[in-house]
Amino acid sequence: MLMKLNKIYFIFNILFYFIFGLSALSNAQILDITTPAKQVVIYDHEADEILFEKNSNNLMKPASMAKVMTSYIVFDKIKDKSLKMSDTFLVSEKAWKMGGSRTFLELNSNVSIRDLLLGLIVQSGNDAAVVLAEGISGDEEAFAREMNRYAKLLGMQNTYFANSTGWPHPDLQTTAQDLAILSKKLIEDFPDLYKLFEEKIFTYNNIKQSNRNPLLYTMSGADGLKTGHTMESGYGLIGSVKRNDRRVTIVINGLNSKKQRTFESKRLFNIVFRETKLLSLFNNQNSLVKADVWLGNEPKIDLIAEKPFKKIITPFEYNKTKIQLEWMNPLPAPITKGQTLGSILISIPGKSAIKKNLIATKNIDKMPSFLRIKSIVKFLLYGEIVEN
Repeated sequence: MLMKLNKIYFIFNILFYFIFGLSALSNAQILDITTPAKQVVIYDHEADEILFEKNSNNLMKPASMAKVMTSYIVFDKIKDKSLKMSDTFLVSEKAWKMGGSRTFLELNSNVSIRDLLLGLIVQSGNDAAVVLAEGISGDEEAFAREMNRYAKLLGMQNTYFANSTGWPHPDLQTTAQDLAILSKKLIEDFPDLYKLFEEKIFTYNNIKQSNRNPLLYTMSGADGLKTGHTMESGYGLIGSVKRNDRRVTIVINGLNSKKQRTFESKRLFNIVFRETKLLSLFNNQNSLVKADVWLGNEPKIDLIAEKPFKKIITPFEYNKTKIQLEWMNPLPAPITKGQTLGSILISIPGKSAIKKNLIATKNIDKMPSFLRIKSIVKFLLYGEIVEN
């Protein structure tokens, strides 16, 4: 009889709904963009989504964007304490003779890792890149092998580095997607060292040079990363912008001029931040439900989302999104912390409903036998749950 009553009680109380509309956030994947760039990736870090891509797996030349990998390796050596910013490397004749963009290092001088990094990142110094490569690996060819080892570890499946600079080489190749992977990992793995990429000016040997990244001067929230250009690659850029709690990184390549690169990178960022927003839910692990507990040593339990939920949606979708919570009430003891006790249904217009788990925040044991009897009797007589 008791089990039957419990069953009826659960049937009549099986679903409780908590539905509310959200007010202003926006999505990705549906971005419809026409761009003259030959290769493009637009990536949202928080949602871990590619918002738009064009020829993102086509092989291309990275030019100086290859220096992001050189930076990554140096950052990693600093993080594992095998290098310090105050350490120095010797400027070889090979490094001193490098053409293209330069930091203007003096032959046979000893230069600190910090100055070499600033020369590499701010000035795109080919001489600084070679000094770092030789100082870490002995020669640039060995450093290129190290670059390729790191590329495999990071999941850059279509990349081959031939030197530390991105200087033209027949074997040098990458893809926009691989550069997006590299940029994501650099930003996430070295948040403090990454700040070097937002430095706008670096003076070395009494020569003052400005950062070649045009976004730093024209785009709110821009803090990285690297430009690149050779005759074969065209004009390219890895740009990253953080606004509030959202970071977007764009890789573009194959443009015809500096002016077009600046215009197109700004235009793409403006489209992203205007037409998409981040739907971010359940980040603080606050209680979503305070459920009754049946025959437990505590009368109620808080239920929370198993994990945060983040997705890019359009403003229209955001305004029409609904969230529905479902759980049994009361929940029978015993209960284990982390146990799935309900579900969250996230309904975004035009998309399949997304289901996430509601879980218990703590352990709850059964109440003592004599109290269970008291609780059952009171429930049978009055339909009330006894609170211990």
